[in-house]
Amino acid sequence: MTATGPEQVAFMENAGLPLSSTSHKTFTEVEPTRRLAYTTLADFIPGVEPYEFLTEVELRPAVDGGTHVTMTADTMHDEEWTGRLAAGRTNEMDNLAKVVAS
Repeated sequence: MTATGPEQVAFMENAGLPLSSTSHKTFTEVEPTRRLAYTTLADFIPGVEPYEFLTEVELRPAVDGGTHVTMTADTMHDEEWTGRLAAGRTNEMDNLAKVVAS
């Protein structure tokens, strides 16, 4: 992941975070067309020992013939980072909706 937009770069610099990082994930469950689960290694947070957190993605048929996607993730080490995680996951879901709609 690399921050490229001016707002992203400013945020990362102000937070003391690197502008680029590698996301390390381990898939713990893969149930085709129904469920994914994976852990992410949070090893990029200044002053915090690395730890893993779980994300689960469930897919189920929607009434309109589409697919309802539910994504849940463990809380992180504090409220601020949990909020950042939620914002990132919301962005991922928004991007998925755009891809599906096109």
